[in-house]
Amino acid sequence: MHDDRTLIEARLKRVLDERIRPAVYPESVPLEVAVWHAPGEPVPVEEGLAAEVEPISVGARWGAPWGTSWFRVTGTVPEAWAGRTVEALLDLGFDENMPGFQCEGLVYRPDGSPVKGLNPRNQWVRIGAPVVGGEEVRLHIEAASNPVILDYHPFLPTRLGDKETAGSEPQYTLTRMDLAVFDETVWQLVMDLEVLGELMAELPVDSARRYEILRAVDRALDAVDLQDVNGTAERARRQLTEVLAAPAVPSAHRISAVGHAHIDSAWLWPLRETVRKVARTTSNMTALLEDEPEFVFAMSQAQQWAWVRDHRPEVWARVKKAVADGRFVPAGGMWVESDTNMPGSEAMARQFVHGKRFFLDEFGVENEEAWLPDTFGFAAGLPQIIKAAGSKWLLTQKISWSQTNKFPHHTFQWEGIDGTRIFTHFPPVDTYNCSMKGSEIAHAARNFKDKGRARHSLAPTGWGDGGGGTTREMVAKAARLRDLEGSAQVVWESPQTFFEKAQAEYPEPPVWVGELYLELHRATLTSQAKTKQGNRRSEHLLREAELWAATAAVRAGYAYPYEELDRIWKTVLLHQFHDILPGSSIAWVHREARATYERIAGELTEIIEDAQRALAGEGSTELVFNSAPHERAGVVAGGAGVPATTGHTQLASRDGGGFVLDNGLLRIEIDAQGLVVSAYDITAGRETIAPGRAANLLQLHPDFPNMWDAWDVDEFYRNTVTDLTDTASLTAGPDGTSVHVVRAFGDSHVTQVLTLPPGERRLVVDTEVDWHETEKFLKLAFPLDLHAERYASETQYGHAYRPTHTNTSWEAAKFEACNHRFLHLEEPGWGVAVVNDSTYGHDVTRTVRTNSDQGTTTTVRVSLLRAPRFPDPETDQGIHHFRHALIPGASIGDAVREGWRINLPERHHTGAGEVAPLVTVDNDAVVITAVKLADDASGDVIIRFHEAHGSRVRATLTAGFDIADLTVTDLLERPLTDTPVPERDGDRITVRLRPFQLVTLRLRRA
Repeated sequence: MHDDRTLIEARLKRVLDERIRPAVYPESVPLEVAVWHAPGEPVPVEEGLAAEVEPISVGARWGAPWGTSWFRVTGTVPEAWAGRTVEALLDLGFDENMPGFQCEGLVYRPDGSPVKGLNPRNQWVRIGAPVVGGEEVRLHIEAASNPVILDYHPFLPTRLGDKETAGSEPQYTLTRMDLAVFDETVWQLVMDLEVLGELMAELPVDSARRYEILRAVDRALDAVDLQDVNGTAERARRQLTEVLAAPAVPSAHRISAVGHAHIDSAWLWPLRETVRKVARTTSNMTALLEDEPEFVFAMSQAQQWAWVRDHRPEVWARVKKAVADGRFVPAGGMWVESDTNMPGSEAMARQFVHGKRFFLDEFGVENEEAWLPDTFGFAAGLPQIIKAAGSKWLLTQKISWSQTNKFPHHTFQWEGIDGTRIFTHFPPVDTYNCSMKGSEIAHAARNFKDKGRARHSLAPTGWGDGGGGTTREMVAKAARLRDLEGSAQVVWESPQTFFEKAQAEYPEPPVWVGELYLELHRATLTSQAKTKQGNRRSEHLLREAELWAATAAVRAGYAYPYEELDRIWKTVLLHQFHDILPGSSIAWVHREARATYERIAGELTEIIEDAQRALAGEGSTELVFNSAPHERAGVVAGGAGVPATTGHTQLASRDGGGFVLDNGLLRIEIDAQGLVVSAYDITAGRETIAPGRAANLLQLHPDFPNMWDAWDVDEFYRNTVTDLTDTASLTAGPDGTSVHVVRAFGDSHVTQVLTLPPGERRLVVDTEVDWHETEKFLKLAFPLDLHAERYASETQYGHAYRPTHTNTSWEAAKFEACNHRFLHLEEPGWGVAVVNDSTYGHDVTRTVRTNSDQGTTTTVRVSLLRAPRFPDPETDQGIHHFRHALIPGASIGDAVREGWRINLPERHHTGAGEVAPLVTVDNDAVVITAVKLADDASGDVIIRFHEAHGSRVRATLTAGFDIADLTVTDLLERPLTDTPVPERDGDRITVRLRPFQLVTLRLRRA
């Protein structure tokens, strides 16, 4: 037989595009349209419905950037359409290729009840099926003219990312406002042909099944009268019945489709717009659930559910009903889909506390899965946090974006730093916006790496990022793929059902140990420095506020601020969303974040000071409150007292220029350029700085990645570097313990203060940068005379190790990585720590010196600032403050202690005398991360702690109050019945911990 395959495939495409799809709506009449443009921010629904409107015509321009327009559409269903299905087609000026990234709308009835959302892939509203003819139609559309930020030529700088700079030029053209007859038979024919055509294209060219489909499609196209598609569509469908009925082979891959709309809580739109995006999407999904009995939709991010509850009660009522029916599924158990690299220990825990508690309180639903499809990599401390929250599964898709190495599994056990393992799945469909295209389904089956051992994977199905969700077309395609020869089998299921099936069939999957590093988006550890500093500061202020408020409540009857702390925690958690904290959102988002963090700091400082004043009492004794988990200058952790004196520091001129600082423990030499050329550990008799090198070296790189400007730094940035050694001035500080350095470069200035405090083994480097560079990367380097094949990097509830070498492509890909408060490197018996108060990104490299000593130089560089121009063209411009410290001779315990210290400065009050802590611990390896009152307002004291050195320890915790009862709990402060209760002797509690083990205790006061 002659090969006519390409001829028929081309015929299918043209006939579908030019004849069959247009016949879905064979008749239409225009609607009358009027509009009111809201003058400022979005208005309440009742105000928009009542506004005075003016006529507007199809073809007119509308919508200033970030504006809201209320359209009113009216019309009458023609009498001749009686008995037919009629829909309103409402095209606001959509580009079908940009669902979620441009204008959107929410349709209301005149009484204010929501109908459904409008977006580029969902432009219809059902009027009647069937109609009787003559019905009056009146609909209102709350239309958001969100500008297109990520356009066809992506990553171009734009001022549209902030309403203050976006201007007022209309963004869209009103395209279609019609009533139309909907021919469901033709629509079903379109679905038949799309599914078969897409499946056919994925089958081998020599496959018999491919040719069976080809012949059936050819016969169906013969059966269509192109001059009367509507009259012949059913005849064409009959030609496809047999090939659509052929069942899948028994070994076919099985896909659990989960209705989904990954909605970024802020990204290329502000937080206030996400509130409306969620309302539009949930309106659409509740409507689709009513129409499609097999469809299941899952939505994560408790914050987004709370927005619907608080801002759109009319939508919330529909959502609650769908949840009660088991069709609209709360997923993930987190407050937002947060970044997991940068949030601190307690913040990461509270993501689950507040997320899970919301779903429990509102619906009685216990989430057992963490749902993070788009998060930019996963810290090694996360598995035990997931488990401690009462969950046991993790889903993500983002690791498939890695540039260098292909992850070897799709279903596996992920093991964290303490040995906890979490059953984890990466959907092989490689998208969290699956649309049920044949290419996606075939890719999932081919790509699945666990074939022969497992058969199940998951496909999050629906338009996401900017929302929209699943469409009726996707549901129709899934119905045809439920059991179709040549395809994977598709069934709608909840995340829980999928994970139960996947775990049952694969009881012993492979194990991946350590962080799940995304080999992409590494610059998110540095972009938008003030957002990151606001997060770090807020986390530590919250620790202080809880600690001192709880202590004052127990000691002085202080009213514990439950509601204020709950609200502030939720605000901080929201800003840890994976496009806010990583610095990859538009200017508007980060401008608001800076203001929010300032407000939070003021509120928390007031709580802290009120509680400390209540504890200090009346008196004239100068007290220092120590919020850190370790003793400091004789002041006990979690208490207040009079600090001990600690010696003095000498400052002298250095031969050849510069200064020498000496406090008897360290001798620091600063040359005439303001560089640290020696950091000598007097006690150990050892130099810290590599020979011929200098620390406190600022280095500037060009920074123009191939794409994803705010997200990415590409490895070639290292090819060009400028050492910033020119000094405008070098002076001794007035206190005799510091040296001041001023530099200028480009359009920027740097002022540094290098301080050697008396009696302490740390050189503090305070850096102020007035930054006005573009597409540059600023680093601060510490070249160390140290031979280390790995280094420790703090993560949640412990630290993880990374190699300093690049033996493999996996190691080489980690050329920029994340730490929290410290990095630590050591040779046996001697180490060095670099600690920080607000930076996360860093790199560590090693070279062997070619001089006579043949030693190793290991260079730690902390990342300070970037200047990408997309999506915020003014990223990081302005004044920034950073604090770092170099700790020669540091053990891992010293690194832990100094990391806390630099982030929790002392607070001073006058009072009656010392303040005893609520709880003490006799082993520095045990770090108390939270002291608070229980969230249920019972007055019970919650103590959360972990082993921080990576060793097995025995420790005694001593409570500063009488204990009536002791319970081991999960993160939600619920008893763990399968966990042994520690030994207790009165107020003394003995604990035994494995490396990095996390424990939460609930102490009921007598």
